[in-house]
Amino acid sequence: MKIKFLGAAKTVTGSFYVIDTDKVRFAVDCGLFQGTRELKEKNYADFSVDPKSIEFLVLTHAHIDHSGLTPKLCKAGFTGPIYCSPPTNELCQVMFPDAGHIQESEVERKNRKLSRAGNKTLEPIYTVEDAVQCLPQLRSLNYDEVIGLAPGVEIRLRDAGHILGSSIIELWVEENGEKVKVVFSGDLGQPNQPIIKDPTIIEDADYLLMESTYGDRNHKEVSKRAEQLKKVIDDTMKRGGNLVIPSFAVERTQDLLYDLSVLQTQGQLDPSIDIYIDSPLAIAATEIFKKSTAYYDQETMEMVNSGHHPLKLPNLKYSRTQQESMELNKIQKNAIIISASGMCDAGRIKYHLKYNLWRPECTILFVGYQAVGTLGRRILEGEKCVKIHSENVAVKANIQNIDAYSAHADQNGLMSWLKNFNKELKTLFLVHGEEKSQQVLADLVRKELGLNVVIPNWLDEIELKPVEVLQPVQVISVVPEIQSETLNKALAAEELYLKIRSRLNGLYQESYNNAQYDELIEKLKKLETEL
Repeated sequence: MKIKFLGAAKTVTGSFYVIDTDKVRFAVDCGLFQGTRELKEKNYADFSVDPKSIEFLVLTHAHIDHSGLTPKLCKAGFTGPIYCSPPTNELCQVMFPDAGHIQESEVERKNRKLSRAGNKTLEPIYTVEDAVQCLPQLRSLNYDEVIGLAPGVEIRLRDAGHILGSSIIELWVEENGEKVKVVFSGDLGQPNQPIIKDPTIIEDADYLLMESTYGDRNHKEVSKRAEQLKKVIDDTMKRGGNLVIPSFAVERTQDLLYDLSVLQTQGQLDPSIDIYIDSPLAIAATEIFKKSTAYYDQETMEMVNSGHHPLKLPNLKYSRTQQESMELNKIQKNAIIISASGMCDAGRIKYHLKYNLWRPECTILFVGYQAVGTLGRRILEGEKCVKIHSENVAVKANIQNIDAYSAHADQNGLMSWLKNFNKELKTLFLVHGEEKSQQVLADLVRKELGLNVVIPNWLDEIELKPVEVLQPVQVISVVPEIQSETLNKALAAEELYLKIRSRLNGLYQESYNNAQYDELIEKLKKLETEL
């Protein structure tokens, strides 16, 4: 079995892995690249594998950096089923066309400028119609059921606790009578998030691909995030401005509504403050969240059963149309505007920034990860003037960040989840993270768990071999008759045995040299006999 790392390699976005077995080729995730110009240009390039050669696709969840290039894959010739959890299926039904609309709108705006300059115009990555065309290929799989998808290939989806419907993928591949288990973490959630359940514990795998978005840091004061939100709201309203929150349409928006609902129920939020969701996608996602009670955690279900649904607020208003969105630009104060995209790279949020970012009385609150190169990242890192729709806009608003809203597990969360594996992993592949974060996490994992860790490069292709697992000899007791010299030889042989076992694992990272691998296997077998 071989795996190609075609996205989310030393970067946070563009998740895409192609797996080749002796019988079938399939893929896990097909996400949009976000961030720097160099990364975004990859969205326009041809796929490095023929989409027609892929027999099926499995999506970990609906976030656009894991699913957003799927319509392009279908447009380029992929006709197979797209497997995912039921909520992911529902969310993709609205997210794919929305992404197509955003791309059409962005390209239309850019083309007006290009045409005036006499330059060649652009084509959108895919259109709304392209997105709609691929929707019938979506297929729902329930959590916790082992399903055979092709000869020698079985999978099981487990709740990743990241967003509604997010999945960890357990994959079993059988080749030549030997079975290998690979686990794709997808995006792992932070424990004790509202609405959704905690990530499922996985206890065994031969190989693990684990996200590492927050591999170098921990979230601050997660339990106090509603308190932090209240402080930002109070400060902004006292200054007489608006609170603008760039937010991911799926999960982050609903988390904000949850906390706003709790604050209002407790009498800590002025009901005269108007709360707007200005994103057709966020509105549609919220409606899906409202009815998906089967996936709620116990605390949220208790709230619902008591008659208080945390996603329903009396002062919540939806801005569905473009005209309704434009009307928000006239509001000068006493409003909370939640709009997408979460990284400020596209969508309606750019207009709200254009009308509020230069006003000192306003606040821009970031509640999610901002990839390198995005408008959100540049504002958060302190740029004093940014360009929005070809216009320079001064950054004079109060810029705030509450990283406790992240739906990603932090370093402690990742390590805690990883420590549940009771079978020694042959290799841990760190994906979906910036290189600095990955290196910090890799060093920590090697130090604390002694695992072989690989940080793949984009376009790397790695063979995942079944490795014969031989239990090392453990000296439980030594009878007095054994001479010390004999015992020392035995212990030395055992030490060498363990070193070779470790070296076998390391081969995947250092050389992938089959001859060297086979030679070590023979030495290992000989040592086992001697021991």
